[in-house]
Amino acid sequence: MARLSSPGGAPPHRVVTVVQARTGSTRLPNKVLRPLAGSPLLVRMVERVRAARLAGTVVVATTTAPDDDPIADLCRAEGWPCFRGDPLDLLDRHYQAGLAYGATAVAKIPSDCPLIDPAIIDRVLGHFLDHPGAFDFVSNLHPASYPDGNDVEIMTLDALATAWREATRPLEREHTTPYLWENPDRFRLGNVLWETGLDYSKSHRWTIDYEEDYQFIRAVYEALYPANPRFGLGDILAYGESHPHVAALNSAYAGEYWYRHHPGELKTVSG
Repeated sequence: MARLSSPGGAPPHRVVTVVQARTGSTRLPNKVLRPLAGSPLLVRMVERVRAARLAGTVVVATTTAPDDDPIADLCRAEGWPCFRGDPLDLLDRHYQAGLAYGATAVAKIPSDCPLIDPAIIDRVLGHFLDHPGAFDFVSNLHPASYPDGNDVEIMTLDALATAWREATRPLEREHTTPYLWENPDRFRLGNVLWETGLDYSKSHRWTIDYEEDYQFIRAVYEALYPANPRFGLGDILAYGESHPHVAALNSAYAGEYWYRHHPGELKTVSG
């Protein structure tokens, strides 16, 4: 479990990284179990998260629904920690998983980002851990700048507990963290921008919601994984530049984010 000593003898954080996963995607059912480089996509996803130095205890958080039994079975087969919780209330699922595994800080990473770069995970978590007591919540999403599919959020368990107690709107329960980043007057927020100064968040889509996303991600894995299982951001960009037909596979969905389905409900973001 990742720990970082704090000035003045303050207790180090115990980081639990929660990878939320379910089979019931409405747009692409069973996407986390689709084959990717010889294993289920979720295996590749967890492989990349566990490669991050600061991820601590990596827990797959799935639901109590029978349809998600295959995810729990996969966790047992792989020897991963697994937490099963509410199918719809992801805020509760993350909070309860953090409690169950003794976290003082909970990182949130969705399971539909199998191209996530472990170095980006470490950069975001490092920004939080390197400034003890300075932040309640840090992400690379407000504003976003990395290619979509490198989403990392980390928060203190205390801040997550406050959201768990007080958040009432369905979108706050479903998406876990809006109560935190929508209330900058109550929580100390931090954000990590891509060090290049570029913004590819709306032009490069590396997450999976549609069949075209899967085709793109599968092509990247087939090209890069055999020679270098830990390929990173730069490798993917270089491959896309030299294979524009692959980069174009899911380009029609670039810039599509969940909050576009909630017009007028969020104070700090817009479509």
